[in-house]
Amino acid sequence: MGRIRTKSKRTIPTVTNAPASTPLTATTQVPSIQSLLSKAQELIVQCDYDLARKFIQRVLVRDGDGAAGASKTDRSQAREMLGVVLLELGEVDKARETFLALFPPHPDAPSIPPPSAHLYLAQLSEEDPHGALNHYQAAVEILQVQLKGKEPARNADRSADDDESEIRSNIVRAYAGMVEIWMDPTYDLCFDPSAEKTCENLLELALQADPGNPEALQTLASVRMSQERPDDAKACIEQAWLKWKDLELDDPLMPPLPSRLATAKLFLELSLFTPALLVLQGVLATDDQEVEAWYLEGWAFFLMAEQARETGQSIEGLSWEELAKDSRDCLESCRNLHMSQEHPDSQLLEHAMELIGNLDKLGIQPSLPGEAEEEDEGWEDDSEDGDRDGDVEMA
Repeated sequence: MGRIRTKSKRTIPTVTNAPASTPLTATTQVPSIQSLLSKAQELIVQCDYDLARKFIQRVLVRDGDGAAGASKTDRSQAREMLGVVLLELGEVDKARETFLALFPPHPDAPSIPPPSAHLYLAQLSEEDPHGALNHYQAAVEILQVQLKGKEPARNADRSADDDESEIRSNIVRAYAGMVEIWMDPTYDLCFDPSAEKTCENLLELALQADPGNPEALQTLASVRMSQERPDDAKACIEQAWLKWKDLELDDPLMPPLPSRLATAKLFLELSLFTPALLVLQGVLATDDQEVEAWYLEGWAFFLMAEQARETGQSIEGLSWEELAKDSRDCLESCRNLHMSQEHPDSQLLEHAMELIGNLDKLGIQPSLPGEAEEEDEGWEDDSEDGDRDGDVEMA
């Protein structure tokens, strides 16, 4: 099976030291800065970015004079949030300018930029891989200093432990981001003789920072696939999935959607269809407007239908026609959402349309309105390890 090359945005924690949520009461005439920042953070979590932007702007327009003024630290935190909001609203250039304002010589810049600013700027440096690597490395160095500061307080209280866990996770994200750059075939770094060794070293550092971290294991699985070591890749991705597969969807330890989509793609590359579908089922339960999830689910059912048709045997009690019809329905959802959202990934749509064309040739038509919902009862994991899933070739 060919590699899946759809791109997805990595998720980085929104802000540094975001304040705990503070309710705004009807009697509050002049809300405090901390109340405004707390409300903005709450709205970001709720994906209400336009309203969050208004609360952030209220912080930025209040100077540091008087008790109600915003300090330099407050304004830096507000800019960090604003950068996140602008990114989510698609205003990439403005987001980049906002994050850059957190670095000297900007007058409001903190003496040490927040690591998240480096992490976001690394993601926004697609045309400059060396610049992205520098941002990731700078983030790691800042986070390691923060981690040393947390060590004396370890086990002193729960919040200190939570902070340490978040720092370790962010260190792993930075190392994983660096590995992705070294592995990306669109960059010359991929062909550097030292690329493979560099990726191994980075992942070793990631697992030293946070042993057993699912994102580190998932990235290691991707490296093993590129090395044509599928058995090792399978062991890594299954170990990573085991860390969170039984969590509730709203559990704070549940990986973000882009990470879960990457897990599903790796399962598909390994022809492990059942775990891939279980992961995608969780993604769509979280966000049924996720274009890539519908695409991957459609591709999974397509490959299963192809296998069932070639062998003459059903899979999980479903005939090849039933699997193909499920594939068609998922791909139609993908196509419709891609168009309505004006999704930027044209290659994803191109492949989805290719698969739909193949299903058309087989006489597979989409379900009638309402029919798919009546028949859809979700996917169940009836096998222990998905070993019954075989290798198939994509048509």
